[in-house]
Amino acid sequence: MIESKRASILQAALELFSRFGLHGTSLDQVATQADVSKTNLLYYFGSKEELYTSVLRQLLEVWLQPLQAFSVEQDPVEAIRDYLRVKLELSRDHPAESRLFCMEIMQGAPLLLGELQQPLHDLVESKVAVIQAWIDAGKLAPIAPHHLIFSLWATTQHYADFRVQVEAVAGKTLDDPAFFEETLKSLQALILDGVRPC
Repeated sequence: MIESKRASILQAALELFSRFGLHGTSLDQVATQADVSKTNLLYYFGSKEELYTSVLRQLLEVWLQPLQAFSVEQDPVEAIRDYLRVKLELSRDHPAESRLFCMEIMQGAPLLLGELQQPLHDLVESKVAVIQAWIDAGKLAPIAPHHLIFSLWATTQHYADFRVQVEAVAGKTLDDPAFFEETLKSLQALILDGVRPC
């Protein structure tokens, strides 16, 4: 009961924060959306900032899970191919999370900076080491590992963060299975052709 109420509050907060931002969303709105009293909401989360930070931490956990899977033992082309699929699925299935994270970053990450400087930084550095090991073993072209990770994030998250633009231009979104597969194959070709060793 407690966990389901907490999850309901987090989901309502995600929907509202991703549309209106931290300052455009009130605790009253979140309580109404979650079908709880404001007093009950404050029992679980002591302030709007605490709620917002909890939503961001939760989405960061989900988003970083696929990157955590990278290991030296994997075939890098297969690992990157699979990563692109999972990240596109996340963009398709969780566009609100992507938009919220994008908004937070564009505002200078005032409430998430600590998470970015420590856990995210440490995870990325560990995966940079994995990518560098692949490069050193001749399994990938000599590229800057950080830029590969940034490119993977940018290309996949674009379809969630700029969903309206994608739909206006292409007339489709990732919700269309054929467009999803076309997008995936295109991104895989673009990225993988650039990282395969010569």
